[in-house]
Amino acid sequence: MDFLPEKINDYVEKHSHPEPKLLQKLNRETWQKQLQPRMLSGHLQGRILSMLSKLIRPQNILEIGTYTGYSALCLAEGIQENGELHTIDINEELYDFQRKYFDESPFGKQIFQHLGNALEVIPKLEKTFDLVFIDADKNNYPNYLEIILPKLKKGSVILSDNVLWSGKVVEELKEGDDDTKALLHYNKLLNEHSKLETVILPIRDGLTISRFIG
Repeated sequence: MDFLPEKINDYVEKHSHPEPKLLQKLNRETWQKQLQPRMLSGHLQGRILSMLSKLIRPQNILEIGTYTGYSALCLAEGIQENGELHTIDINEELYDFQRKYFDESPFGKQIFQHLGNALEVIPKLEKTFDLVFIDADKNNYPNYLEIILPKLKKGSVILSDNVLWSGKVVEELKEGDDDTKALLHYNKLLNEHSKLETVILPIRDGLTISRFIG
């Protein structure tokens, strides 16, 4: 869901840095071959992820939820020359699709794929991260936050996608809607956490920027 009117969104995209050719190709193939192509970050959000990464200049990036690899490539645009991006996804069927595009990019040797449950993978990564992007199963967002905080250093940034959840966060909670319930809890955690400062951007389906203040 986009919260901006279509004409405004189109104007914003036309007056933002263009989508790189490799990402245009990835975007097209995702829409041609995948069942849920709207999960892709897309041009505008992709350029925002790229810009934030370039401003942060991370040594190490953690991504929870790879999908077809679009957001990973956007985030990698700001990574330091000797840095690493570790991306985790549970869907092994997309592994080769992701790898193809990673290897076509300048960052192929810096991007490491991990298959499995992120809650099991993350404790095994013996690294601290300057930038984290969470875009996976919404029900586990609070659990992801708990498990990544010990792996951050002062000034690290957490980006969280889909935090407005098609506007459901301001509607009456329906019985059995565990995803919305988890996101409501997560957004409250981010806003009230003593070690974080947070702002929600109402772009696409909602993107939160949280800075770890230690």
